[in-house]
Amino acid sequence: MLTLVLLVASACTAVRARPSLHYPEEPYANESAQSGPEEVRSAAIKRLLAVFGMDDPPAAVTHRRKQPPQYMLDLYNTVADVDGVTKDPYLLEGNTVRSFFDKLRSEQVEFRFNLSTVARTEKILTAELHLFKLRSQSALTFNRHHFCQVSIYQLLDSAKSNKTQEKRLLSSRLIPVHSNGWEVFTITQAVRSWTADEDSNLGLHVLVRTIGGSQMDLKLIRFASGRNHHQSKQPMLVLFTDDGRRRSASLESADPDDPQVTSVLPQSAMAAPAPPRNARSLDQETAWAEETGASAPCRRLPLYVDFEEIGWSGWIVSPRGYNAYHCKGSCPFPLGQNMRPTNHATVQSIIHALKLIKSIETPCCVPDKLFSINLLYFDDDENVVLKQYNDMVAGSCGCH
Repeated sequence: MLTLVLLVASACTAVRARPSLHYPEEPYANESAQSGPEEVRSAAIKRLLAVFGMDDPPAAVTHRRKQPPQYMLDLYNTVADVDGVTKDPYLLEGNTVRSFFDKLRSEQVEFRFNLSTVARTEKILTAELHLFKLRSQSALTFNRHHFCQVSIYQLLDSAKSNKTQEKRLLSSRLIPVHSNGWEVFTITQAVRSWTADEDSNLGLHVLVRTIGGSQMDLKLIRFASGRNHHQSKQPMLVLFTDDGRRRSASLESADPDDPQVTSVLPQSAMAAPAPPRNARSLDQETAWAEETGASAPCRRLPLYVDFEEIGWSGWIVSPRGYNAYHCKGSCPFPLGQNMRPTNHATVQSIIHALKLIKSIETPCCVPDKLFSINLLYFDDDENVVLKQYNDMVAGSCGCH
């Protein structure tokens, strides 16, 4: 509960720096003051869900011991560090990646995916069909064909479209006959049409031919199906989308070669962190502040968000929690460059020190660099989703 309270407090501080959600602050504050602990917790969880773009948390799936696709785990580890913090905001295409398993659970040649969880407002960037090619049966391994042509077609409703064709070619390429492993085909065109009109989603058809154009024996070229093979090899649709949330301005302007930017990256994202002040110096500053009655200078402090404590561990795969950090401390006159003041904060500090206007306070200690985190989780349909959320980690603090 303490972690959650701190999270809400930190979120209020961050709103000063850059409003991102249009919530009326005063009515919420009055409601909290008049409510009991359970009501406050419920309201806080609801607000936190809104930050993650959800109305309600997805249903927990831990009791079913369902494993996320290895592809999604690998993708998460590529774009995020151990705490979920984004390594590079441009590694991921868009800000959302979803994986869908074949709902038809057909044998080999036809596949269908339920895309009802994709909002129509989302921009479809890339859609990939992942098929696992099985090894050829031993009795048929000797064959004069070394390559085959694999073509992916979108099935069409010829009666509805007033067209004679019953399928549209989406992707086609040569693959080795005797290979095994994942094969990926781009089918973006079909998925865009399906999300625009759900009724047009009649599925996909896979056709395997020899280089000469004749149909090949399906016993020689086999793909894993949703009916007869382990989940780790089942046909999968991977969808890259953008839900319209803008990238963080602090991330967009960040140049990885800029030493000033590197110096304020979260420590978990740095190969060899070199914090500007060690723990002893921070303790000394705090002790001095307590003795003199002054506040410690503006600095970044830990704020760990534990998803298990909040009750979300049943549907979140990774991370189990993350360090959001928060900013705390005073911004006394004169403001040194180590406090990363803006010009406005410097002027405000001077006006306050000279007591030119009595109502002017000292500048506030707030985050001046914010970084995104990545969440890997199960949605209500048990699809695995990788989503990137902006402005979730205070990278550094300054006087503003």
